Formats: sequence, structure tokens, C-alpha cells
Amino acid sequence: MHFLRNALDYLPRKADDDCLKELRWLYDRLNLEEARNDVKSWLKKWQGRYPKRCDWVEENIEETLTFYRWPQAHYKHLKSTNMLERINQELKRRSHVVRIFPNSASCLRLMRSLTVDIHEDWIEQHRYLNMELLKEHKKTKLLHVA
Repeated sequence: MHFLRNALDYLPRKADDDCLKELRWLYDRLNLEEARNDVKSWLKKWQGRYPKRCDWVEENIEETLTFYRWPQAHYKHLKSTNMLERINQELKRRSHVVRIFPNSASCLRLMRSLTVDIHEDWIEQHRYLNMELLKEHKKTKLLHVA
């Protein structure tokens, strides 16, 4: 999401929405090879009209495609930053309650305590990502390498 927002900086205000829509659709591909092929065709299509944006995308898009290295069932969760944003929002909310910390160590203790609590809740209650799928994915990757 942040990559797409940053891509707006390299596009004129009155530009086509189609360019950004097509860039967004690249993240709906089934695997990394398909996404890379579509990135190449996207770059060919838009290089003439928006060269600055295409150069920026070419330099930075590979970092955003790392979620394709995980099991396909995890894609939906890994390609967004919702989980991190929620944790940051909770830390901010709890630190505003205190308002003034006597020193930086007390703030660090509170943040550490909150993140430990969040971590324990995720381990005990919530299965955001199915780790059995990850184990199977790793096994198949090892078999393909061997």
C-alpha cells in the first residue's frame, strides 16, 4: 500500500488513473514469475508517458514482491501492512494515556510490556497465518532444489 502511495509522487496530478490501477493489479498475480513478467509489460506500456515513475518502480518494486516467496494462502495477509499499523496504533494509544514519562527508560518499559502482551495474545489466541502451510511450503521448496 505504501509503495502505491509513494508511486503517486512520480505521477502528474492530471494523469491517467489507469496507470496506477494497472500497477495495483500486479499484486493479484499467482506467483513471482507471473508478477515479474507483468511488471516488464507494465514498464514497456507506460515508459513513454511517465518515465520518472517507471524508473522509480523498476528500482523499488522487487522489495514489494517478497510476499510471493511464501505460501499462497498467506499472500492476503503479507502484502498489506495492516497488522503492523494496528500494533503501532495500539502503542500510540496506550502511550498517550500516560502523557508524560519521567524518562526514556520508563517509556521503553511500557512499550516492551505492551508488545510482549500483544505477542502472547497472538501465540495463545489467534492464528493469523497457518504455520502448517509454511512447513509444507518449505518441504516442497527443498524437494524442488534437490
